[in-house]
Amino acid sequence: MKKKKYGGYKNLHEDKTGLLKHREWRGFKDTLVDYWRWLVTWKDMVVMVLKNPIAVVKGLWRYRWMATYLSTPAFVDRHTEGLRGPQLLMTHLHFNMIVKHATGLILTAFEADEKMFPKNKNSKKLVCVDELIPAEFIAGFPNLKMYPMQTMPIFLSSMVDQLIVPPYLDAIESFGVPADVCPLPSAEAGVCVEDDYPKLGKCMITCNMPCDGSIMTTTFQDRYFKLPTHVYNVPLRYKGEDVQKYAVDEIKDMIKFVEEQTGEKWNWDTFIAALESYNKQLDYELKKWDVNKTQYPQMTGATFWLYRLYYYHLSGGYDKRFLKVDKKVNKIMEKAYAKKTKASKEMRHRAIVWSCPANYYTSFANWLENCWGINVVMDMETMISYLKFRTDTHEHALEDLAKTDQRATTIIHKARLCVPTQKVVTQTFSTSAGALRKNTTSILSLCTTRFPARVWTDSSVSSTIRQERKATTSFGCNKTLWTAEPYLVEICANKSTSI
Repeated sequence: MKKKKYGGYKNLHEDKTGLLKHREWRGFKDTLVDYWRWLVTWKDMVVMVLKNPIAVVKGLWRYRWMATYLSTPAFVDRHTEGLRGPQLLMTHLHFNMIVKHATGLILTAFEADEKMFPKNKNSKKLVCVDELIPAEFIAGFPNLKMYPMQTMPIFLSSMVDQLIVPPYLDAIESFGVPADVCPLPSAEAGVCVEDDYPKLGKCMITCNMPCDGSIMTTTFQDRYFKLPTHVYNVPLRYKGEDVQKYAVDEIKDMIKFVEEQTGEKWNWDTFIAALESYNKQLDYELKKWDVNKTQYPQMTGATFWLYRLYYYHLSGGYDKRFLKVDKKVNKIMEKAYAKKTKASKEMRHRAIVWSCPANYYTSFANWLENCWGINVVMDMETMISYLKFRTDTHEHALEDLAKTDQRATTIIHKARLCVPTQKVVTQTFSTSAGALRKNTTSILSLCTTRFPARVWTDSSVSSTIRQERKATTSFGCNKTLWTAEPYLVEICANKSTSI
């Protein structure tokens, strides 16, 4: 029987798999650019192995999640499908930097792993931290390195391959954790049960963010690593000025803890230098936002938020390589914008994605762009803190670090359900049906009034959204999560209860 032929990018893949039959032909120049950058990805992975082949090979055989990173080039390919010209080059530059930094983190972990290399010196120079501890913090200790415990085993690996998560979920649920806990922190706890974290570090810092599930994970990690542990508490009422002194005191306590445990002293010069570097990165980031507000967005798809999420949490301004990439990418972007270059072949709609990465595969935005002409110009993970650090005094620097970290967590994304935004016209889609509804459109907007976080509880806001979803569904808009018009929060609630 003759095999059925599909149209478009389906022909690039083996049927019912994500495996490419061959590389995409993009024209002579773009195909060369794509292939060259693909080789750069492999080069960075090979360099990691050559730096310490024994540690890497041991880690590959010891840890289940490590095998996931062998498919990194395919992961990058999924996010470059259909891209041409400046968009293709900018995407590759971003991913090359992510891969370069991530391979460094993996190598650092394996070389310091006391399971494979007992009593090694590298381990004593590492501070294990929760993935939401501000990376700028460690810049004040130039002789130490920060190792985000959950990032490589689960957070990043689950984006590369979502099938890495179920074995860890099975392990932790068999251990007694309820199945309705968010799968990300559950899987992170499952890594403890499966003994799949590298054992390393001089001390450990955890925090109360982003959710209750994450706090549960911390209890498992504390028992697993058996290190001196400090809990960094982030205020939930992040808009209130009355909590900011407490937030700064928490950072000072964290500094004191690391000094006591490691014998290192806090260095204000290196800390301030990192903040100034981050401010420059933020300038480049906001230029991307400005361009994407226009009719000619240049940074669409998933790369926009993946790179932003990565450097925000892991660069901390002290890795200058990210700044060089930002400078190069923005130069390409501004040149393309001046020429009014289209981000994709067909641009029918501009859209905002509001969901955490765990809820959909990361190249979802690329699929929307290639198949439906929907360009994702902004998303939840990009809209983390955009506050600049004041570096005129030490106290101002700590105050802004505290405020920035408060805006890096899930709580701000919930609260932004009540902040102003522009209306976006887009086609509503049903994730359950797996297909777009061509004839249904809706105007998406958010409530327009700001209130202190303490006034509106999560449950009341969630209830309002659920009621509004129910109301809009009756008009044929499947999966619409926002109100149809920009009402005040009180009016939103009144309208919801009156339906």
